[in-house]
Amino acid sequence: MNQGRRRGRPDIAISPWAAVAFVAAALALVPIVAIAATAVADTGGLWGHIFQFVLPQSTWNTLVLLAGSGLIATMVGTGAAWIVSAYDFRGRGVLEWALLLPLAVPTYIMAYAYLDILNPLGPVQGVLRWMLGYSSPRQFRLPDLRAMWGAILVFGFVLYPYVYLTARAMFLTQAANVTEVARTLGVPRSAIFWRVALPLARPAIVVGVSLVLMEVLNDVGAAQFLGVRTLTATVYTTWIVRTDLAGAAQIAIGMLVLVVAVLMLERWARRNRRFASTAQNARQMQRFALKGPAAAIAFGLGVAPILIGFVGPAIYLVVAAVRRLEFAGLSDSLLRATFNTVSVSAIATLAILAIGFALAYAARLHASAWTSAAMRIAALGYAVPGTVLAIGILVPVAALDRTLGGWWTAWTGLPGGLLLLGSGSALVYAYAARFMAISAGGIEAGLSRIPPAYDHAARTLGQSSSGTLLRVHLPLSRSALTAAGLLVFVDCMKELPATLLLRPLNFESLATLLYGEAARGTYEDAALAALIIVAIGILPVILLARTSNRIR
Repeated sequence: MNQGRRRGRPDIAISPWAAVAFVAAALALVPIVAIAATAVADTGGLWGHIFQFVLPQSTWNTLVLLAGSGLIATMVGTGAAWIVSAYDFRGRGVLEWALLLPLAVPTYIMAYAYLDILNPLGPVQGVLRWMLGYSSPRQFRLPDLRAMWGAILVFGFVLYPYVYLTARAMFLTQAANVTEVARTLGVPRSAIFWRVALPLARPAIVVGVSLVLMEVLNDVGAAQFLGVRTLTATVYTTWIVRTDLAGAAQIAIGMLVLVVAVLMLERWARRNRRFASTAQNARQMQRFALKGPAAAIAFGLGVAPILIGFVGPAIYLVVAAVRRLEFAGLSDSLLRATFNTVSVSAIATLAILAIGFALAYAARLHASAWTSAAMRIAALGYAVPGTVLAIGILVPVAALDRTLGGWWTAWTGLPGGLLLLGSGSALVYAYAARFMAISAGGIEAGLSRIPPAYDHAARTLGQSSSGTLLRVHLPLSRSALTAAGLLVFVDCMKELPATLLLRPLNFESLATLLYGEAARGTYEDAALAALIIVAIGILPVILLARTSNRIR
């Protein structure tokens, strides 16, 4: 047996699957190494100004935004999860899946929509002034949404589904006998949530909150629209406006420290997962039936986040898009942006699925510490904000472009262009590095459902490893591949920070077109782009709703 293991080990080095896995892990590390190398460069004295006048305020704003958004998302997501898990009332079935709808609205679209909805001349304030008897914004106006409180509310009501998903899954899998024992020991029904359910679900809730915090760190559009200078926005302006790549990299290092802190928080939360219910096939908690005013209040509490996080922005986008179509029709810039978005996202999705499958398949064929480490390293990019990742990709890709251009010039005598940056290859690389965790994780989960006995049976029947892959693994993992591809494609379409910084010249995606129009204040021109993004973003929400319903 030992000889067999020793003979098997070299296979990891020569297996094409393992080779692709190790290359993917190495490519995922390149941006991190490049950021560290760029950060030690001389900033020409500008770093002192940034450190003294810019960084303290940006850091404070980021920490306040993280704390406020995390608090709102926790309260809304946990409360909504408990309402639909512990109580039965008319409309509960609709709320179960509808509470996921805000995931279809990127944060920058939410900010863009509410800036127009809540502006002093907008419909909401106009109705309020009419009801109160005022005729002018000078007589009555709501506080400006362009403030920290506005950013906290926007992020909280868009991102709470991350907490809702994890908390609801934990509430549904908590055994009924835990609740019954608590009631037997004298715990009233009103205290079950605080004294039993919440402590058991706390690790899952913190995992959801960590995802919320990473999404907040990744944002650049919503924060800038709402006038909140975060670390991400500071990285962007230091690079683009001040043309100081080294200074931006130094700020990016500080952001990576925050990311590591969030990941450590998640691991700390999961250390107690063994204290959750471990009973096999345990009865789920019995829902308490609500009627009358109590049922109406429960439904109202459940529907409020949906109205704020999805229905309000969606209605605005539809109205603004129709108005734009009636006035000017479909513009050429929108059609080009749609084509650019779909084509680049599709190419990136195919590449990410192929590499993700290689990672997951290598982990299945060669289960070892090496392939497991390759999986974890390749998934690092999902935790790195897009702005930071773009800096780490720009430096090595630009250097490679210069090298390739020099070779081309020496060979043909013609000037070499930006082959990688100009063709969008760098953008595909950024998408792959950022979303590889979704692909590899989803495919690995799909492959794990295929019993190893199927592999042995196929080999016994004379199938090679390639034949087993084509005739067994790919057909049985088709649903996992489809789900992973859908999630990756939509995430590539919505990605704004990396696209802003790495797109080729004269290249607009739907996200960057929306960003530019909103920055100029031409909201109706951007409504169609936003509506397309939201409409396509609903697809993974439907997938998540179907998946979460299987928990019941």
